[in-house]
Amino acid sequence: MTPKLKMFLAGVIASLPLDVVTKYWVSSGIVYGDRVEVIEGFFYITHVRNPGAAFSMFADAPEPFRQWFFLGATSLAIVLIFSFYRNLTPRDRLSGLALGLILGGALGNLYDRVRVGEVIDFLHVRLWAGYSWPDFNVADSAIVIGVVLLILELIATESAERGAPSGSESSEAGTPPAA
Repeated sequence: MTPKLKMFLAGVIASLPLDVVTKYWVSSGIVYGDRVEVIEGFFYITHVRNPGAAFSMFADAPEPFRQWFFLGATSLAIVLIFSFYRNLTPRDRLSGLALGLILGGALGNLYDRVRVGEVIDFLHVRLWAGYSWPDFNVADSAIVIGVVLLILELIATESAERGAPSGSESSEAGTPPAA
């Protein structure tokens, strides 16, 4: 098993079951619409549902449209994830982990959409001046962490490539670079 596959599977195995278990815990233990304060004035466990996407986009769209749209969008995302994964080098652990987290998150939210027709959200953060970040869940967190890891990997790779001497810089004037 390659290092990238180990990390990819670790990402999926860490995010998907944790998402499913926490959503079950919330939906069976907290009344819909309620919240439990964890850190006074800052962090709450809630029980809300989101029929839309991030920030409730498409929440007011007709249910059949939403179901087909999100099924199609998630299917496309899964195909893209496996396409990106296939193009990774066997030792690319960080990108493997990132793609595994993104896949686990996408599957977790898809599972909710198929099972209950909407996504169960339960993490609520109140920021400053009464502003609250929209409620989210473990799947959303896994997707965001995966994307951030991919961006960091891209930045690190770009920086390393810029710092490495190119073939023309390393050759003497008038001498072609060595093959």
